Amino acid sequence: MLTDYFIELINIITFPKVLKCSFVMDQIRNCESVCSSKVRIGHSLNEAESQHVIRRRKIVLQCLMQHGIFCSEAEVPNIAVLGSGGGLRAMVGLLGSLYQLEEVRLLDCIMYLSGVSGSTWCMASLYREPDWSTKLETVKESIIQRLAHGRVSCQDKCHKLRKYMEKPNFSLTDVWAALVVSNSVNEIDEHKLTEQRSKYANDPYPIYTVIDKQCKHKRLNADPWFEITPDESGYSLTGAFVDSSCLGSQFENGKKIKDQPEMDMLYLQGLCGSALAEGFEIATEICRELIHLIKYMEESYTSDASDVQNGCQVLSALLHLHLCALTDEDPSVHCKTVNDLLKDKYDETGQMTLPINLMTSEGMISTTELRDYTLRVCSYFCDLLDVVKCIKNVVCWTWGTTYNYLNNMTVEEVDPSVLHSETRDYEDAGLLLNSPYFSVLRQERHIDLIISLDFSVDDNPFETVKYAAKMCKDLHIPFPEVDTSHLEKSQDFYVFRGSSKVPTVIHMPLFNAVNCKGEIEKWKDRYYTFKSHYSYSDITDLLGKAGLNIKNNKEKLLKEIENVIEEKRTSKLGKI
Repeated sequence: MLTDYFIELINIITFPKVLKCSFVMDQIRNCESVCSSKVRIGHSLNEAESQHVIRRRKIVLQCLMQHGIFCSEAEVPNIAVLGSGGGLRAMVGLLGSLYQLEEVRLLDCIMYLSGVSGSTWCMASLYREPDWSTKLETVKESIIQRLAHGRVSCQDKCHKLRKYMEKPNFSLTDVWAALVVSNSVNEIDEHKLTEQRSKYANDPYPIYTVIDKQCKHKRLNADPWFEITPDESGYSLTGAFVDSSCLGSQFENGKKIKDQPEMDMLYLQGLCGSALAEGFEIATEICRELIHLIKYMEESYTSDASDVQNGCQVLSALLHLHLCALTDEDPSVHCKTVNDLLKDKYDETGQMTLPINLMTSEGMISTTELRDYTLRVCSYFCDLLDVVKCIKNVVCWTWGTTYNYLNNMTVEEVDPSVLHSETRDYEDAGLLLNSPYFSVLRQERHIDLIISLDFSVDDNPFETVKYAAKMCKDLHIPFPEVDTSHLEKSQDFYVFRGSSKVPTVIHMPLFNAVNCKGEIEKWKDRYYTFKSHYSYSDITDLLGKAGLNIKNNKEKLLKEIENVIEEKRTSKLGKI
């Protein structure tokens, strides 16, 4: 690393001590400032990750020796653990799995830890603690207590939302993070991702994942996959990266032209965990949270602020109308409320009461007309700008807007539509694939073994791994054949073997016939995806179920590790 280079320089040059440190440290700061403001194009690991892998390999080697597995350092396998999406279920499930990996002394075998959606919530909690894997019992108990007994007040959520509104690219992701994610994880984490740098020397390298929404919709198969690490962020397969401290800043032709604040960890959790961004459940949840927020704001105003209170009531009634549109409920009561409150209000287009064409012939609300009408009414209530900005994002469905660091660059591997846009919209990777396979399938990461922890509750336990295999085939990315025709459903351990150039994939569904003993559906119903709060017993029971999958398969995991080492050894001998 450049920092290491300059530190070494301090020990060599013969300036007087004070002058020497002052001069060289200035050079360090200046050089790192320049380097971190540039975009990096290329299929290689950044220097910080490369150094971490080198150090981690020695830890993995020692761990293998403790299990009686002996190999050279060159034969040490690169093992990645993947955590799927699944809201709180995934967060707690990943915690239980990692804890049990530590209990059976296998956690130190893991080189990478990558997550989607709810699994990233667990990762955010873990990596906030330096070298968390060395004190996992304490960290686990802290997370349990927060999830079971913590609470974020409406005042704190409102304060956080207002801070987010100062951003130039305020979007629904900010609303989701401040009002909903904070409520699920029971905290507002304002730490920055880059604060984790150099604090996980004894832990697997962390990779958070999202997708580029526009690329997904335009079917640019090689471009949607976007990874975020403490050191660098960018398109995993394309090879276009930027220093993570600069993600969100404004760029022009590869140069940073204006700083923007680095995203905090609450926003990152909202960005990664917005898997419902194309479903009505998230809209319903946000509308309800905004209604609570408006009520809180209305109660905080003095009695003489009648116009503001009237505006709060109008906006609340509009949100209720949106809820009716989403749930097919009778909207007549809220229609009457809106009309009564706006009967004397006019704007440049005329009276602001509900238009006749808002209602369909079946007595339901036309969502298109409601959206247009809501935007019109919102523009009238300037005194409630905070709420108005939130509601506009709801009706326009704007997510994850971020300044594009590839703006106006020329990069052959990147689709022109990405290069010619000032902003990009990022969202939960689970909307495309509910496991972060493509972050670890970067060729330069040389992954030998993938342990996929699937916390979804799909009827088909192979859905994610089969879809990953199909995508890899289309993209010509090495991936083992996934033939499930001969496999029993509902088992806890499946292996799809690779070769020297193809990683082996271990697939482990959370709820299965082994750890649920004939009650799989009961456990799925108990931990449904949209459940936003777990009791203490919910948490500890789920930790136990996830842990059993590791505990019951320790020997199988060790056997597959031995297999990939033997494959590496055989491949190496074949080249001699």
